[in-house]
Amino acid sequence: MSRLPRDFFARDTLAVARELLGQRLVRLLNGQRLAGRIVEVEAYVGEGDGACHASRGRTKRNAPMFGPPGHAYVYFIYGMHHCFNVVTERAGYPAAVLIRALEPLEGIELMRELRGGRPDLPLTSGPARLCQALGIDRRLDGADLCAPDALLFLERAAAVLDEAVVTGPRIGVRGDEAALISPWRFYIRDNEYVSR
Repeated sequence: MSRLPRDFFARDTLAVARELLGQRLVRLLNGQRLAGRIVEVEAYVGEGDGACHASRGRTKRNAPMFGPPGHAYVYFIYGMHHCFNVVTERAGYPAAVLIRALEPLEGIELMRELRGGRPDLPLTSGPARLCQALGIDRRLDGADLCAPDALLFLERAAAVLDEAVVTGPRIGVRGDEAALISPWRFYIRDNEYVSR
């Protein structure tokens, strides 16, 4: 499978979010390939988006969001969880897509170990769970997902048909009314790995 090129990410964030559904997220860890099909994402678009980490301007934490497209933005929340985003649009404009859930495909035994022996269904269903299952943490913050030697990257896979895509408000966000109701969450209808 071919890797997604940088120009895939250097576009409108909502278009990228929609088209990430069905693509494959790959992590190379200790010589092993861990991979899953992306089944749920959320878009965060610029300083005007009240739910976006960049809504209050640039900080040390959110700096990767302002960087070039095709890089990782990994942040730590609640003192225990990591979340992985793909930076989109042009450099200097803070936008990213949060990967919320994967359908595990490769390296499932190692994913189970990394998740403490959890069963398959909740293995990668949720942003913190998938980061734990793939060994994604702050060490990958700012990583170039398009570099030839990347340990975390995305591969092209079969597109998801429009009739199989559901949109709705993002989960657990804060901000103004627009942030709370914008239909910027995309997921695959009836996929059992979509977060609950």
